[in-house]
Amino acid sequence: MNDPVTTEDAPAAIGPYSQAMRAGDLVFLSGQIPLDPASGQMVAADVALQTERVMQNLAAVLAASGCNFADVVRTTIYLVDLASFAAVNAIYGRFFAAPYPARVTVQVAALPRGALVEIDAIAVKRS
Repeated sequence: MNDPVTTEDAPAAIGPYSQAMRAGDLVFLSGQIPLDPASGQMVAADVALQTERVMQNLAAVLAASGCNFADVVRTTIYLVDLASFAAVNAIYGRFFAAPYPARVTVQVAALPRGALVEIDAIAVKRS
């Protein structure tokens, strides 16, 4: 059975998708962009600040699913400019401890609402 995960502590979906879906012990988090959940507005056009907001949004969705960053097994980072990888990696790394999740990082032509970074995740809800 698949169950949607929703929280007001992260931005509402801006399309026909859920913030996350729980399928058994797996939780699939949709990509988060740097929208402030209270205002619905994009944070400053600074990749470090945007990454911080994205990670906070992911934390909120993880918490709503009964998980945290220790439960994450895989992430994908989407960057408009791979030159910002070091700045993004520094912020991202603060949210995880070893053993780190598997990860893919890709450069994309554009992201929704002009975001500079988007991150999705897969977590395993442990009993």
